[in-house]
Order: sequence, then structure tokens, then C-alpha cells
Amino acid sequence: MDPRRLELLLELSRLGSMREVGESMHVTTSTVSQQIAVLAQEAGTPLTEPHGRRVRLTPAGQRLAGHAVTILAALEAARLDLDPTATPAGTVRVAAFATAVRESVLPVVRLLAERHPAVLLGIHEHEPDEALGLLADDAVDLALTYDYNLAPARFDRSVVTQPLGPRQWGLGTPTAQGRVAGTALEVFRRFADHDWIVNSRNSGDEEVIRTVASLAGFQPRITHRVDSLELVQDMILAGLGVGLLPAGRPVRRGVVLRPLGQPDVTQRPFAVTRRGRSAWPPLALVLQLLGEISGLTARRINDELRVSPARWRGRSWCAVVVMTRSPSFT
Repeated sequence: MDPRRLELLLELSRLGSMREVGESMHVTTSTVSQQIAVLAQEAGTPLTEPHGRRVRLTPAGQRLAGHAVTILAALEAARLDLDPTATPAGTVRVAAFATAVRESVLPVVRLLAERHPAVLLGIHEHEPDEALGLLADDAVDLALTYDYNLAPARFDRSVVTQPLGPRQWGLGTPTAQGRVAGTALEVFRRFADHDWIVNSRNSGDEEVIRTVASLAGFQPRITHRVDSLELVQDMILAGLGVGLLPAGRPVRRGVVLRPLGQPDVTQRPFAVTRRGRSAWPPLALVLQLLGEISGLTARRINDELRVSPARWRGRSWCAVVVMTRSPSFT
């Protein structure tokens, strides 16, 4: 049924005169009559009957007019929801790794509550491959993922990626190992005979370790696979090995984060959407806020690194994390 005809029927139920409906809808009386007749054919039953010099709706016409209220309201809501110029409103479904949830998504939640209360977030905690799978299935509207400069991800042409502030990573080792200076290759060679700790849920950091180690001339002994960055530090303290850790985050007493350069190790987060979807007002707003937050975070971390590269303290959401059913990288 044509929504325009439903509008005419609804106006007729209110005004009771095809002439008045025509004047209200800026069409001729004959147009109103013809469209109501077509609507009656589509419904398969008469919708109007004479009532003196006017007309009134039949019981079927009254029921259809009632449905028209719901139908037209739903169509208007859909139009506003999809209108790029409309005020953002609705629920945006986000799949993200745990640190991204904690340090980017939750700040967006707070900003939305303050500035745009009609926009809500439905949060799903997942690793990048899982998040991209949900996005492909249209189970979420936005996926927050990451890769490394030495282990780049390949994105399908059906998605659009928005980079979010990259993060430098270093090598976490026991403080007792003393000072180690030089390039990433020299740092790696210093720990070539150690066991190495990698993420058990994502292979990116392992690929980085194997690449740098290969350039340094040795094969790393990958012994431990864990899901939590805090657990990585515990294992380093226990003398079980060394592993990559993000810059700009606190490290525990007894652990030192050694900067890596030539080549550097950079983790690169992305906001990923299905092609053609990012113009939806609530999603466009969330992407804008994520970009602003990541920019502020990156500037803060860079300022800290310039002041004291050895500290590498602070917080960032560019860390390896796992799903809710496992201990998360924090």
C-alpha cells in the first residue's frame, strides 16, 4: 500500500470531506477520490460510504486508518533514522577489544550521556578477527580492531577503516637484566636466549617478534601464550621470559619496558564500518568522538614520551585483549 494513500485515508478519517482533504494535502478532490478508490482495491474491501453530503469510513476503513497511524509513524521514524542531517538517535552496536572498550568506548559513553542522550551504545568485547566477523554478519555496526606495522592486517573491500592514534610498543624484560641500548635488533639479540611470551588469542604480536628476531639473526623460543598483559608482567617478574608491552602504560616494579627502534614496533588501531554505513547519524557521531578521544590520548602519550622516554607511563587503549570469557589484556 502506498503511504501517500494511507495519508489521504487518515486525513479523511479526521476531516470527513474529500474536498477538505484535497485542500489540506494540496491536491484536487478528484485525486483524493481516485486514490482512496485504489486503496480500497488494494485492501479488497470498501473503505468509505456516503454520509449525507459527506463521506465516512466503513468499519474496515476505520481499522485501516488505525493501522495507518502506526505505519506512517514507523516510516517517519525510519526516515529520520536514516537522514544524514537528522539529529543522532538510536543504538550503535560496537565490537571492540577490552582495552579499547575501557579507554575509548567508555569515554564515548560518558560524552554521549552528557551531550547526546538519544544515542546509546551496545558493547560487545571481542578480538579483531571475531569483531570483523560480527561486522560482516551485520551483527554490529562498528568494529574496533588493531594490527601492527610489522604485521599488517588485510581488510575486505566491503569495509571502510578509520585509523585511530597508533601506539609504540617496547620489549618488557626484568629490571635485573640491566641497561640495554641500541636498535630493536640489538635489544632482541640481548634476549635471544630467553623464552618469549605472546598472546594466545591473536597472532599479531608473535608475527612481530618472529620478524624482528629473524632480522636480528635468531629464532625466538616461543614458550608461553597468555591473554593478559598484567599476566605477561607477572611472568616476566617470575623469570619465565620476555614479551612485548605497550608504551605509555604503567609497568610493575621489577619490569622495565625497553624502547624499540629501527625498526620500531607500532600497534595501529582502527574503527571499521561496512561501506556505505558511516553516514548514519548515530554511527557518524560515534566515529567522530572516537577520533577526538584517540587524538587526545596520542598527544598525551607523545608528550610523556618526549619528557621522559624511560618512563613510558600513562594509559592507552591500543593493547592486545581477549573476549569476556577469558582474562583480558589490560
